[in-house]
Amino acid sequence: MNREQLEYFRHKLEVMSQDLLQEAEKTIHEMNDSTENYPDPTDRASAESDRSFELRIRDRERKLLIKIREAIERIDEGLYGICEECGEEISSKRLEARPVTTQCIECKTLQENQERAQKGL
Repeated sequence: MNREQLEYFRHKLEVMSQDLLQEAEKTIHEMNDSTENYPDPTDRASAESDRSFELRIRDRERKLLIKIREAIERIDEGLYGICEECGEEISSKRLEARPVTTQCIECKTLQENQERAQKGL
């Protein structure tokens, strides 16, 4: 992968990171500013369910942020775009679709098939 491609993916990853951090900040703000008092138990339960859902989304995004940071580290180390399993280059199309990936499509497909076989699917 050439320098221009690496810089493209670094920028893409940094933008993804900034977007996720802004969403997290907005959620924190909304939760801190929320002084809603629901006298109706159904409304209160609905609000708690919404809050729980929002927190699950943010937890998934937190995990994605870790993967983004790791991908940027791989760029810095010269390992970005190389499959961790087979050592082959990961296609640009795959990296475009999922810039944090660590496996080529063949190795990822094999891994998913093995997981399905273990679960008995």
